[in-house]
Amino acid sequence: MQSAPLAASQPEPKSWALDKSVARELQRLKERDNHTNHRYLAVNYAIFIATVAATLWSFSYAETSGLGGWLTVPATVLAVIIIGGFQHQLGGAIHEGTHYILFADRKKNEIISDWLAAFPIYTSTYAFRLHHLAHHQFVNDPVRDPNFAQAEMSGHWLDFPLTQYELLMGVIRQLNPVRLVRYVMARARYSAIGSDDNPYADKARMGSPWTVRVGALFAVFMPAVAIALILHGDWLALLIAHMAISAAVLGYYALIPDEDFAQSRINPIVSHRATAIGRMGFLALLYGALSLTCYLTGAPAWGWYGLLWILPLFTTFPLFMIAREWVQHGNADRGRLTNSRIFFVNPVVRWLVFPWGMDYHLPHHIYCSVPHYKLKDLHEVLLNDPEYREKGMVVHGVLGQGAPGMPSIVEVLGPRYAMTGEEISVQDDSLELADVNDKAAIASHSEASRQGAPR
Repeated sequence: MQSAPLAASQPEPKSWALDKSVARELQRLKERDNHTNHRYLAVNYAIFIATVAATLWSFSYAETSGLGGWLTVPATVLAVIIIGGFQHQLGGAIHEGTHYILFADRKKNEIISDWLAAFPIYTSTYAFRLHHLAHHQFVNDPVRDPNFAQAEMSGHWLDFPLTQYELLMGVIRQLNPVRLVRYVMARARYSAIGSDDNPYADKARMGSPWTVRVGALFAVFMPAVAIALILHGDWLALLIAHMAISAAVLGYYALIPDEDFAQSRINPIVSHRATAIGRMGFLALLYGALSLTCYLTGAPAWGWYGLLWILPLFTTFPLFMIAREWVQHGNADRGRLTNSRIFFVNPVVRWLVFPWGMDYHLPHHIYCSVPHYKLKDLHEVLLNDPEYREKGMVVHGVLGQGAPGMPSIVEVLGPRYAMTGEEISVQDDSLELADVNDKAAIASHSEASRQGAPR
């Protein structure tokens, strides 16, 4: 396969399609089941549990052996890297759930995606879906792809193409903790609380802002109350506060009218009310378990949670996401075959930066209804198409200089591999599994995007 054209890409015909035999194979690849992804989730959770256990053991051993920071500091750094990668893996599971391909059963898809992946990192599958499906349908459209508005708010995007020195400086700047927090806050707005403005938003049914505010206050305020009361040693007050505040929040979401929940042009699989109650219920159970662990064992469970979950959530996790966003769509254009790439990298980089098949990102963008564990096969099938072989870009490794047409990650973001084609691809089939309630409004956005028109 020719990995990348060195000259500017040419407009490709809107009728690009596969022959009948390949189309039949594509339908087979789109089939999903209700069991395969249990294994992927189990493996990732095993890595997480082993990492936490090993880190806590190292803390205990360092204390008894007198090694102190000589052991705890490197152990913590390694744990923050691995757990940030695990959080990124959870993002990969949510990504599959967003496309309705984590499991074939739609409710199982939604519930497991939420409870085992989204809720632990303070988001929901539905909120991310609104953001992400618009990214797919209007990929690299600076007006309608929500990634652009998020990047403007967070300031993490770079001015591609870049020299390798400019890329290095961009990475160093992004290590600034203030920038990382800014990215996480922008990400939360766009894909965790669903408050952004994208083509699927229904401005006539925006709901009450308090549905977002109450949840955010509970997520932040309840830990502060718990920690303060634990430090004061008032366990009875903690029990009463936890039960009263949790009950009040859950009661609020159970009793408010339906119109208080923001609606969109994509119908939910699980009701907004049930999702909100589940999301707050998850946090209530988690926070209660942390406080109970402190009470029963005297262990600093809240401190461990801050160190081994919240710290990665604001450092390594966003770094891995930013790196992935840069290399997947930076220096690309809007062509159907040139808006992203395929990445051949080592297993460590794949696990940290390209979870759940995100290394095969171009075939995923072409046919986003194919589960992650079949994307490699999809790539092989697409190689039967001469246009895909010619235009599809394969990236080899992270550093170094490859042969012509075989760039590394640092090379593919530079001037030599800049994609500047004029073809505009709007991928309406990104919504093939979604339950859309206002097709006309979305169709109008599609047509405007094809024309390159503003909103």
